[in-house]
Amino acid sequence: MPSVRVITLGCSKNTVDTEHILSQLPADRYEVVDSGYSDYLLINTCGFIGDAKEESVATILEAVEAKKRGECGRLVVFGCLSQRYPRELPAEIPEVDAWFGARDFAPVVRYLGAEPFHTTSRFRTGGAKGYEYLKISEGCDRRCSYCAIPFIRGAHKSVPMEDLVAEASELASRGVKELILIAQDTTFYGLDLYHRRALAELIEKLSAVEGIEWIRIHYSYPADFPEDVLAQMAHNPKVCPYLDIPLQHISDKVLDMMHRNVDGAWTRKLIRTLREKVPGVALRTTMIVGHPGEGEEEFGELLEFVRQARFERLGAFTYSEEEGTYDARYFADDVPQEVKDSRLDRLMTLQREISLECNEARVGSVEKVMVDDVVDGMLVCRSRYESPEVDGEILVPAPEDAPHLVGNFITVRIISAGEYDLTAEIVR
Repeated sequence: MPSVRVITLGCSKNTVDTEHILSQLPADRYEVVDSGYSDYLLINTCGFIGDAKEESVATILEAVEAKKRGECGRLVVFGCLSQRYPRELPAEIPEVDAWFGARDFAPVVRYLGAEPFHTTSRFRTGGAKGYEYLKISEGCDRRCSYCAIPFIRGAHKSVPMEDLVAEASELASRGVKELILIAQDTTFYGLDLYHRRALAELIEKLSAVEGIEWIRIHYSYPADFPEDVLAQMAHNPKVCPYLDIPLQHISDKVLDMMHRNVDGAWTRKLIRTLREKVPGVALRTTMIVGHPGEGEEEFGELLEFVRQARFERLGAFTYSEEEGTYDARYFADDVPQEVKDSRLDRLMTLQREISLECNEARVGSVEKVMVDDVVDGMLVCRSRYESPEVDGEILVPAPEDAPHLVGNFITVRIISAGEYDLTAEIVR
């Protein structure tokens, strides 16, 4: 049987794509390997921002060298980077045997010698764990000035509810207890298929899947946020009181230049609504510093907003100009990098203080957590208020039966807090 190995870069949406591709390779005809020689080495690339593009190119070049050493047969590249640069990359790296984009994966399957077919099953690549990402739509109809995703991934396209329920049911049958809903914008779900925002309805259907105990929502756009989702979060015990809602900024001037379709007043009101309608909700957001138009006054407004909003989770990055975007065509990248870096440091210093205070308030609480891993004698866990890979962890001394706990729930008491991570003990 030909062997296939895949290196997946970028976000969790790429991981789902990889798993759907591998699920179309008949198990009796292909062997999927994690390391060593492979007849086909596939690289699923990211092309979102500068650092991601550099990582993708570096990974491709390393694979080229591996191919020269005889460590793989054919080298295949697909995903966002090759979608974005379909002519430039083959010219620069001719050693790659085949290039494909990010909007249609059937050609990848055919290149491997299999016949593509519609499936809701997944070839799980992350090992035994209790959670999986569920990609509910593809593409984006938003036109944020800094973002390249719409012309990489195309227009918004929802996955039919029946397919998502089938996929969730299959995952649950294999031990998955938590679904993390992802898309470029989860709040847009259903507009193309059902002519209405249907995220709340989808959540209700997924909640009925036997075995699913937690549902978590990522990547929600703030404009026209569907409040029926908040009702699900407040009253449906399976929906985690957690929301990933990238806000990017608070200054009216910067938000307008970003084409975010909201202003500062709307954003502040939305945060108040979220906290009022879902008491105890953990909010995760991201911010961009150094966008064109951001002076010290605008940045100061952002700092004050973060100080008042007290986000439980916040990530940030410095603005980088991306070719092909509205920003690249019409705005000068006029904030010096050293200023961007300084602002990022000031913002994250403030957030570390807020995060520590939020964590310290949880000391003494008893919480249900999922065990994700066992590392150096510690259980790596999360509660309803933490998402994997992007948030802090709850670390618990591992008992003798630790390996059997991975992917399952236990009850712990929080005993100490750091800026990001918590430590706890098992409650017997």
